[in-house]
Amino acid sequence: MAVPGTAGLPVPGAGALSAALLGRSLESMTASAVVVDGDGRILAANTAALRLLRHDAAALVGQDSHDLLHRDEHGHALPRSRCLMRKALLTQGTVHGDAEWFARGDGTLIRLSWLVTPCAPGAATTGALALLYEQPQEAPPPGGAGYAAPLTELDRLSLLAETTTRLTSTLDADEALHRLAALTVPRLADWAVVDLLTERDEVRRVLVVEHKDGILIERSDLQGPMPPVPAESPMPLSRALRGAASTLAGPATYQGPPDSGIAVEQQRLFAVTGMHSAAIAPIRGLRDMLGALTLGRSQRRDAFTPADLPLLEDLTRRAGLALDNARLYQRQLKVAETMQRHLLPQLPVLPGLEMTSRYVPAPHASSVGGDWYDAFALAGHGHALVIGDVVGHDLDAAAGMAQVRNMLRAFAWSDPGAAPGTVVTRLDEAVMHIAEVPMATMILARIAPDDDGRWRLHWTNGGHPPPLLVTHDGRARYLDEAHGILLGTGLDRARPEAVTVLPPRSTLLLYTDGLVESPRHAIDDGLDRLRRHAASFAHRPLDAFCDSLLDEVRPRDNDDDVAMLALRTPGPAPA
Repeated sequence: MAVPGTAGLPVPGAGALSAALLGRSLESMTASAVVVDGDGRILAANTAALRLLRHDAAALVGQDSHDLLHRDEHGHALPRSRCLMRKALLTQGTVHGDAEWFARGDGTLIRLSWLVTPCAPGAATTGALALLYEQPQEAPPPGGAGYAAPLTELDRLSLLAETTTRLTSTLDADEALHRLAALTVPRLADWAVVDLLTERDEVRRVLVVEHKDGILIERSDLQGPMPPVPAESPMPLSRALRGAASTLAGPATYQGPPDSGIAVEQQRLFAVTGMHSAAIAPIRGLRDMLGALTLGRSQRRDAFTPADLPLLEDLTRRAGLALDNARLYQRQLKVAETMQRHLLPQLPVLPGLEMTSRYVPAPHASSVGGDWYDAFALAGHGHALVIGDVVGHDLDAAAGMAQVRNMLRAFAWSDPGAAPGTVVTRLDEAVMHIAEVPMATMILARIAPDDDGRWRLHWTNGGHPPPLLVTHDGRARYLDEAHGILLGTGLDRARPEAVTVLPPRSTLLLYTDGLVESPRHAIDDGLDRLRRHAASFAHRPLDAFCDSLLDEVRPRDNDDDVAMLALRTPGPAPA
C-alpha cells in the first residue's frame, strides 16, 4: 500500500514536469487516476489507483503501463495490437472502454472500465490521463452462466503461436502434454483428455485434466490402460485413434450398446466428468498415429460446433510434432545409455588400493560423449590408468572415443612392458591414419608397487589437464611433469614421461576438463578451485570425495561431460 504523500511521485529525472502532478490535482480525484507519457510509461498515480491496483508507487512509476498491467481474461499478456488504451494514447483521442482486465500487484486480476484523455504532463511533453473504475455488476451474458465467448481470429492465431512456442521448447513428452492441457483449459474447454498409442499399438489414457475452482486438477483416477482400438468401430475416439478426421461427441453418442471396450470407457468418462459436449481430434506424427486429444465442456453451456474443429486440428498437429520430437529424443537417450554401459569399463581390483570413477554426461547432449576413463591389468607389469577426452560430446564423439580406447588397450596389452610415452606415440600414429577422431587429449599412467611396497606412478600426458595428488593431511598439488602435445596434430615429437611415488593414504585424481572449465572463467580459476576443494575433502571416503567435487567444483554453466578416475593408497605398513 502506498505511503501517504508518495503516490504522485514522478519518474526519476522528470523533475519539473511533475509539479502539477504532485500538487492537489491528482490526489483531489476520488477516482483512480494514472498519468502516462507518450510512450505509455507511468509518470504518476494517485492513492486511489494504488489502492485499486494493489501496487506501491515504486512498482508503478517508470514502468510500461501495457506490459505491467494489461492482461486477457486468463491472465496472459495482452498483445499490443489488441490494446484499445494504447490505441487511444497513440491517436491522442478521448476514448472510453469497458471490461478490460488488469493485473494487480498481488497477482490477482481485476476487470475495470476506463477513460483515457490526452494531457500535457509538462512542457513539450505529451501524454494521457487514464481514469480507472470498477464496472457495475454485469447482467448475465447470452446463453447463461456457462456461456463461452467465441475466439476471434486474432485469439486463434495467438493461441496457435503460443502452442508452437510452448510445445516445441521441451523434449519431455509428459511436460509437452501438460502444457497442451494448460493452453486449452479453460480457454477452450473444461476438460482435456489425451489418449496415446504405445509402440506396441496399445492405448493408454495418459492425461485427464479438469478446470475446477480456478486451477487445473489432474484426474489420475480416470487415467490408465485402455482397451485396444477396434478396426471397424464408427465411434469418435476409435476413429480418431485410427487417424480419421476430428469429430464432435456427447453423452448421447455413447448411450447405445457399446461396440467395444473403448466405448465402455467413453461412457464412463462422460458420466464421471459431466461433459455435455466434446471435440475429439487425432494426434498424428510425421509417420505414425500417436493418439487423440479430447476437449470437453461441462461447466460451459455452449456446445462445440463444427467451426471449432479446424482449430482443434491445428493444435493436435503441433502436439504431434512435439511428441514426435520427444519420442525421437527418448530413443536416442536409450541408445546412448546402452552405449555408455558398454563403453565405460568395470574397474579392476588392486589389492591394497581403493579405486572409483564417475561419469556425468553433458547437460544438453545425448548422455554420452568423448570423455572416458579406463583401468586394466598389464600382465605382470602393474595396471594401466587412463583418462581421455575426444573432441565433442555427442554420439559421434562417443564412437570416436570407443575407437581410441580400444586401440590404446590393444597397444598397451601387446607390449605390457612398454613405457607410457611409447604406447601413446603408437596410438597417436594410429589416430592420424585409422580412427575417425579429429583430436584427443589423454593421460596414460602405469601404477605398480615397488620393492618397498610403495605405489609408483609412471605417466605421460598428451595435452590433458594434469593429475591432482592430494595427501591425507590436506596438501594438494598438480603433477605438471610429463606434459606433451595432444593427439591428432600430426607433429612428430617425443612424449615426455615422469615417475613419482604416491604417499601413504594419498588420493590421485584423474579428470576431464568438464570438471574445471567454464565459458565465463579461465581454466586456471577452475584448476585453483579444484585444488582447494580437493584439499578440504582429503579426509572423506573416496566415493564421498568424488561426489563432493562434482557438487562443489563443476561449474553450473558447464556444457561438457565429465569423467573422473580416483584412487587412494593404503596407510603405511606397520613397523
